[in-house]
Amino acid sequence: MAQLSANKIKYIRSLGQKKFRDEYGLFVAEGEKIVAEAKASGYHIEEIYHADEIGSETMSRISNLSSPSPVLAVIRKPEFRTEDILDHLTSQTRGLYLALDGVKNPGNLGTIIRVADWFGVDAIFASPGTVEVYNPKVVQATMGAIFRKRVIYTDLSAVCKRFESAGLPVYGTFLDGKNLYEGVPADRKHGLIVMGSESFGISDTLRELIGNKLLIPPYPADASTSESLNVAIATAIICAEFRR
Repeated sequence: MAQLSANKIKYIRSLGQKKFRDEYGLFVAEGEKIVAEAKASGYHIEEIYHADEIGSETMSRISNLSSPSPVLAVIRKPEFRTEDILDHLTSQTRGLYLALDGVKNPGNLGTIIRVADWFGVDAIFASPGTVEVYNPKVVQATMGAIFRKRVIYTDLSAVCKRFESAGLPVYGTFLDGKNLYEGVPADRKHGLIVMGSESFGISDTLRELIGNKLLIPPYPADASTSESLNVAIATAIICAEFRR
């Protein structure tokens, strides 16, 4: 059975922290499905560890999960550039993009990436205040979708302005917005959709840059309901309507 040194175990375990992921340019993916997705994606995999090769005790020491999986991979972080998308926007662009303004919960971000994968969203822009995509909890929540979707951390104000200057619609969800099911013409189901944080919604700075304000209406309209929807669920509803 292969043995890992104490330093190697410490090094792999350190990738559970953002500062070390940034320092080494690496992140960890765990689980047979997620590692299989990584291998199929073309991402550069540095190392793969199997519990039956290193032992279950060692696997538990390098794992970030409460119940270690049978396989763990150390993977090189890819480099995505905002300009690769924004420099090619034109009024004829028919892609669909998401912008996440301060989404803090790792599970929510992971689920949103899965939603984006399901509905063919071209890329996801994220504010610097959004939880890091390579956080182990985010990676697990994506169930492998992280290897098919670009997530780019950038200034969302600049992104909104570039879409607007290209003649592309910018949407956002607001309590005073227009009914989702009435507010998106069939020929306008493209552009940028901004989703706000779980606690504060879309920031005032971005609100001023969003020309198409939408509301996901409760049913019936005058019903006494929950104060708001979970941001991942709201994203799924919005994407489903845009793809309808």
